Amino acid sequence: MLTQTTTRVLEPSDLDAALEVLGRAPVENAFVASRVQVAGLDPWRLGGEMWGWYTDGELRSLCYAGANLVPVCAEPDAVRAFAERARRTGRRCSSIVGPAEATRLLWQLLEPSWGPARDVRSRQPLMVMEQPSTTVTADPRVRRVRRDEMDLIMPACVAMFTEEVGISPMAGDGGLLYQARVAELVGTGRSFARIDDGKVVFKAEIGAATSRACQIQGVWVDPAHRGRGHSEAGMAAVVAYALRDVAPVVSLYVNDFNTAARAAYRRVGFRETGAFMSVLF
Repeated sequence: MLTQTTTRVLEPSDLDAALEVLGRAPVENAFVASRVQVAGLDPWRLGGEMWGWYTDGELRSLCYAGANLVPVCAEPDAVRAFAERARRTGRRCSSIVGPAEATRLLWQLLEPSWGPARDVRSRQPLMVMEQPSTTVTADPRVRRVRRDEMDLIMPACVAMFTEEVGISPMAGDGGLLYQARVAELVGTGRSFARIDDGKVVFKAEIGAATSRACQIQGVWVDPAHRGRGHSEAGMAAVVAYALRDVAPVVSLYVNDFNTAARAAYRRVGFRETGAFMSVLF
């Protein structure tokens, strides 16, 4: 008997099936799962479509198609189906990001029509912690950023983004969407910083969160204060907050060429469990 496969845009009624797929890899899927748990599958609220790949009527794989294109639990046949749909619709995303194996195949299939990319980060180790650091003392001055400190934290966020991604988040719409995202993280208590004499020394955010896992992003130390251990002590503090208040597993992913950051995270207690890949346009 031939296996029947199909791909379609999911609808709100498909929510339970989509959550089941996302739950198969809660750490890898934290970003997409956090969006779906808040917004459901309505494209307007979700900020994009959720594509589903079915085998004999069973939902097996997903692909989030919004500002990012993100394959989820995608086996090779699913990736090929998602690539075909993406070719037909044209590129609307600013990046492709996800587990390295699926993302690599997706990019191989899309590059002839979507390329060239501005940058390809082919291996970004995925690192996790499940206990507070036992090797680094958490910085007691790292705390949640207050709503009235947006003017302090925004320049640090812009500096981090520009340094990491290579372009300013203030381009295009003047930074309105980026400022709204920073304000959301501050307002929900997921933005953390050490602020000395009105200046941000260290900052990081919990960018995605579910009841099973959360993901730290935006780690940044003021260049004038680098090399003094602020990243390790700051991360130990953020991990402690995250484990206590957010989820039982804390994760992040980092560029493989950033050997200093990888070493710092290992000193805090993170261990590598997999790898992501990012394609930036």
